Amino acid sequence: MYFPKYRSRRTRRTENLRRMVRETHLRVDDLIYPMFSAFGENIKSEIPSMPGIFQQSIEHIVEEAKEVYALGIPAVILFGIPECKDPLGQDAYSDEGIIQRTIRAIKAAVPQLTVITDVCLCEYTDHGHCGVIKDGDVDNDETLRLLAAEALSHAQAGADIVAPSDMMDGRIAALREILDENGFSHIPVMSYAVKYASAYYGPFRDAAESTPQFGDRRSYQMDPANRIEAFREAALDVEECADFLMVKPALAYLDILRDIKERFDLPLVAYNVSGEYSMIKAAARLGWVDHDRIMMETLVGMKRAGADLIITYHAKEAARLLAGQ
Repeated sequence: MYFPKYRSRRTRRTENLRRMVRETHLRVDDLIYPMFSAFGENIKSEIPSMPGIFQQSIEHIVEEAKEVYALGIPAVILFGIPECKDPLGQDAYSDEGIIQRTIRAIKAAVPQLTVITDVCLCEYTDHGHCGVIKDGDVDNDETLRLLAAEALSHAQAGADIVAPSDMMDGRIAALREILDENGFSHIPVMSYAVKYASAYYGPFRDAAESTPQFGDRRSYQMDPANRIEAFREAALDVEECADFLMVKPALAYLDILRDIKERFDLPLVAYNVSGEYSMIKAAARLGWVDHDRIMMETLVGMKRAGADLIITYHAKEAARLLAGQ
């Protein structure tokens, strides 16, 4: 095929033609909306670095969950801000912890909405790290015991999927074992399989109040320069019976999304993280970009790279655009 007999522009001439030959489709079914549940009552506090996203007490979380479900978004993922933090993050695995109470409230009000829970200790520890600290570092194996207890408590409260984000070695097997032993073999594990030590998480740490009080997380999260290591991380989680794999962040790691999609046949999740969200919001507020167009282009790019599902703070906005509202 060659010009002038072949002209690529023929199928781009009208919106209907472009729709007919479109290769990648973003659907509301692809979206997962993150929510931050805070201890207390009558709390709805906008996160300064994440316009439009709030820390909310349970009654407001429930109202937003109803809105999410009405928009057709199939799932939310929950993060908690407890009343008190301590070295072992005890609220994370308490039956009356903030997330356990939030799960029960959402399930009572919107039972059809899929509730995914973040399984980690960083939001609940006073030091901000993702596990138990011994000799100035996170103790991997002791942390596994607490993560397993956290996942079990989420399942008992009614969670539909548990999603460990801690990056401890062996965490998927530990969660799978405790869930299976306690009658929750039907609960899937969504693994943060490939999670980089990224500067894109900055606004999230404001939202979840989980900034490390010393050091950083580079001893357990991945080096952004590494590609081959991502295959090993994902393969380990597949062997330990993960049900979903995730790449986090997404935008600077689209090559990794494609790599993981081509190598593994599990559903693949992209986490469109807080920094990616906030950059679009900031640029749009300054009038430098068209907010809706760049938002949708970003999400479509993640789908094109191989994501089956996208966790995104844009989920409600995208759902409205997809519905033509």
